[in-house]
Amino acid sequence: MKKLFLALLVLLVIIAAVLLFNTFSLSSKQVEPGKLTEVNFSDQIFENLSRAIQFETISFNEDIEPDSAEFFGFHRFLEETYPLAHQNLALTKINTYSLLYEWSGSDPSLKPIIFMSHQDVVPVDEPTISQWEAPPFSGEITATDIIGRGTLDDKGTLLGVFESIEKLISEGFIPKRTIYIASGHDEEIGGANGAKLIAEYLKESGVNAAMAIDEGGFLAEGLVSEIEPTIAVINLSEKGYASYKLSVETRGGHSSAPPRENTIGILAQAIVDLEENQRPYRMVDPLDDQLEFMGPELPFLGKVVFANPWLFESMILEGLNAHTTTAPTIIGGGVKDNVIPTLAEATVNFRILPGETIESVKEHIEATVSDKVKVELKGFATNPSPVSGIDSEAFQILQKTIRSQFPESVVVPGMIGGGTDARYFYDIADDVYRFYPIRMDSTALTRFHGIDEKISKENYREVVEFCYHLIKNFQ
Repeated sequence: MKKLFLALLVLLVIIAAVLLFNTFSLSSKQVEPGKLTEVNFSDQIFENLSRAIQFETISFNEDIEPDSAEFFGFHRFLEETYPLAHQNLALTKINTYSLLYEWSGSDPSLKPIIFMSHQDVVPVDEPTISQWEAPPFSGEITATDIIGRGTLDDKGTLLGVFESIEKLISEGFIPKRTIYIASGHDEEIGGANGAKLIAEYLKESGVNAAMAIDEGGFLAEGLVSEIEPTIAVINLSEKGYASYKLSVETRGGHSSAPPRENTIGILAQAIVDLEENQRPYRMVDPLDDQLEFMGPELPFLGKVVFANPWLFESMILEGLNAHTTTAPTIIGGGVKDNVIPTLAEATVNFRILPGETIESVKEHIEATVSDKVKVELKGFATNPSPVSGIDSEAFQILQKTIRSQFPESVVVPGMIGGGTDARYFYDIADDVYRFYPIRMDSTALTRFHGIDEKISKENYREVVEFCYHLIKNFQ
């Protein structure tokens, strides 16, 4: 017995030694901030964003054509508001509504960079309008904020790029490397008729960019309780997206004589089975990079966990939501309370982890639910994106720019669960990143696609200045 206790003690000492060695081996991945050129933007930038919000460039669904009056009005607004940009940048319209601007550089040997931001916004749920601080398409400016649909997602970043370019041209700046602005019109419904066609056009034109940068990363404030500083999340990839329609058809009948299994019951059981049989958590790129960047910035116990994923992997992966998620989103069936319906349907949405595919998710569904349930892919779907690197010059410049403008921040690479137009640009850019310095706390997160979307004046000025500095730092 003593030998057993001694062996256990030795084992515990070894484990503790390994844990501590790995923990103390962690070193910060943060680069030193640099000095940025001082730049001042007038309050006119707030008025410009306000006017942009007033164009109701809404994407409803794949079956509804864009509102040409709103989109063309928005295009005219850009031309009138940023005359220097439109005099110096070549504009190509893709599929009528999407915009591609090219600011030719003086050195064709340098690879271009691509700024991405979409024009369209999601609809506003009519019953919620009274809960907004101001009408959602008013663009109202208060003492602290600009209010309206698109301030966060995504006209704020699009105008931020234009404001910075207009300022640079006025200062006589000529870029060494070519700069593109790629602005799709249908990102909110998948981007198949906008950004995807822009990317195909650039590929056919032989463009090979050093970097494309899009929405989808942000400045996280208080979202990770263990880290006090602001976290600048640069997302290197995104999960895939697929929705499947589950349908059950039976002969129906009268509710007074229900069968052992009825239509809605079979469908309900299928949903329960899927929720109780989630896809497994797995460590994939770039989550390992995320651990390396975040771990050194955590308090001691957090460092122990992140430095030793071999022991704490389950806890870490659940915290990072590192699996293909399952979310029932729509359900319907039945016409009368005393009639068992002949048809019941549900939609289940999956955000697909790298290593899995649209087809493998379907196989999982079919293996999980009853064979009485029909499974069909519904609407837009895309596999997980590739993963961009953190060793490239582009990442180093991006990281340095963030740390220089926000020296209190901690830069962390990651993977986004939502979808962006960036997914289409991996064939034409060496690296594709998702980051603009939108400040996000728990309250702001609810404003995306939700009630009372707005951006603070201070934060919008930061977005504009970031675009200005990033362009200059890439020269």
